[in-house]
Amino acid sequence: MTFDSMRALAAIAALSSGTALAAINLPAYNVDTSQTTVSGLSSGGFMANQLGIAYSSLFKGVGVFAAGPYMCAGLSNYTACMYNASISSTALANMQNRIDSYSASGAIDNKSNVAGQKVYLFIGTSDTTVGQNPVNALKTQYTNNGVTATNMEHVVRGGTAHTFPTDFDSTGNNGCGSAASPYISNCGYDGAKAVLQKFYGTLNPRNNAPAAGNYIEFNQGEFVSNPGMAATGWAYVPANCASGSQCKLHVALHGCQQSTDKIGDKFIKNTGYSRWADTNSIIVLFPQTKTDNTSRSTAASGSLANPNACWDWIGWYGGNFAQKAGTQMAAIKAMVDRVSSGGGGGTPTLPAPTGVVASNPTDTTMTISWSAVSGADSYNVYRNANKTNALPVTATSFTDTGLAAATQYSWTVRAADEEGVEGAASAAALGTTTGSAPPPATCYTASNYAHTTAGRAYQLGGYTYANGSHQNMGLWNVFITRTLKMTGSNYYVIGTCP
Repeated sequence: MTFDSMRALAAIAALSSGTALAAINLPAYNVDTSQTTVSGLSSGGFMANQLGIAYSSLFKGVGVFAAGPYMCAGLSNYTACMYNASISSTALANMQNRIDSYSASGAIDNKSNVAGQKVYLFIGTSDTTVGQNPVNALKTQYTNNGVTATNMEHVVRGGTAHTFPTDFDSTGNNGCGSAASPYISNCGYDGAKAVLQKFYGTLNPRNNAPAAGNYIEFNQGEFVSNPGMAATGWAYVPANCASGSQCKLHVALHGCQQSTDKIGDKFIKNTGYSRWADTNSIIVLFPQTKTDNTSRSTAASGSLANPNACWDWIGWYGGNFAQKAGTQMAAIKAMVDRVSSGGGGGTPTLPAPTGVVASNPTDTTMTISWSAVSGADSYNVYRNANKTNALPVTATSFTDTGLAAATQYSWTVRAADEEGVEGAASAAALGTTTGSAPPPATCYTASNYAHTTAGRAYQLGGYTYANGSHQNMGLWNVFITRTLKMTGSNYYVIGTCP
């Protein structure tokens, strides 16, 4: 057994047990630094917003699940930024003054970069921990800084409490309508897909069983000695990224009470980030906090401890907590820089392939061919801007599979050198599959009780589950209404029809 395989097995064991025995120094990979993004839940959402504004030249997309505006708790008691508190225009103006002054002084990147970011916001109607008002204020803050309606998505999800939403069941998760550990729930909504798709466009289908060996525990002590951050963090590295292919980087930040010392690997494995990352050439960095029971002075909330292992959005670790020099901010930036330092960086080294053609269509496949590129060791094929080949293509043609009938797609091709560094993208080739489009789905909207009596769902342990998909629809009663979409014989999913 090689050293690398032994290290991978040790990492798997450590993730299961919560120990730090397998930590390694964070590796460097071939990352396209023009596609670095960040998202987070709750305190992780506040931190994602802070990172996006402070390092706006780096982060091209920011996803915020249940959190409020930049510097809210730097100017007011943190309770004024939660519990559905209304945030006044005066308070927002004061926050904007900080953004303006920090930008002018260089404490954060030039604020003009924010206008070019893609922004995703999520809140549940049953979220009483943060609530809709702070998220609405955050939306206003982004709008005031130039983010357009096209670049911003604001999702308000009914029946969803303070939790990270998924569309699959995982052991130990809490109900969608309750705010409880581990704050990850099957809400019939794929939050990881939604935020990544906002940043990167249409995604390849996810892998519901990512390889355990792709999870890496790394030494955070290299980057920070902050008492609120754990000794180790985690990353998910798809196999093609580990082998040198150029990949994107996303930073996923857990919320309070979601660090590995509290819920083990649930945020890392049960949120769905790694499922989508695996098939879309995305490295996911999962930095980790830890419990800090020492009471510390904050800017506007008095003296507080951090027993829930929250990210610093109120100033536990210095008045510059939301600036580039903030201890946790700088640590995450250093991790991003390390991961991204393995080459590539979005700079093409090979010319774009020419003569790209889509041919030989069937109901589910299309052949893509192109002319050889001098100096190329292999090629990668992108369907609708997402890589579709699992392994490098050494020929000058590729058969793309798993397509939908009667659907038009767009393909581009990139050449790669022997280290996997990609060159420029080719011109796009369009092609349409044969066959007929599937018939439109049928939707039924009713109470959970009515769905079970109609035979579209069943109840178990007081909860309602959709037939076929077995998605958790919430409590079995007449007060909760859900829309079920029939996608096959006695197969229903939570969703809506166009």
